[in-house]
Amino acid sequence: MKPTLKSAIAAGIVGTIAFDLVGLILTGNWWDIPNLLGAKLGVGTAAGVLAHYGNGMILAVLFVAVADMVPGPRWSRAFAFMTAHTVFGVWLFMLPLLDMGIAGVAVSPMVPVITLARHWAFAGALALTLPAFSGNSANLTESAPINA
Repeated sequence: MKPTLKSAIAAGIVGTIAFDLVGLILTGNWWDIPNLLGAKLGVGTAAGVLAHYGNGMILAVLFVAVADMVPGPRWSRAFAFMTAHTVFGVWLFMLPLLDMGIAGVAVSPMVPVITLARHWAFAGALALTLPAFSGNSANLTESAPINA
């Protein structure tokens, strides 16, 4: 059974919560990304939270759209997708755009580690909350439901 838009959106919310919890554990800051977004956009923390969680929902929907094209066992696809997103979308685009250098190393050598850990938490939530993508095999590494 292919995930629905509703399940992808829900997975994006759960994934963003996991992302934020790992961020809290690793940095001691809650909603540091929404605060940064709100400040950079000049819209405040509440709008930053909406943008942050909206981004998580969009990433989950995009993942569902391409998951069948991502190689590897079903459980690893979310991690491959989010690793690619972290490298190309965060390390090479967003962080330099925010004057933090490539991968954020201008701020701290730990930024790449923290950003990857946070995005892998998001990936883990996607892998655990979304149903299988395609196929009818009983092989758990390829097509069985995630919570089977």
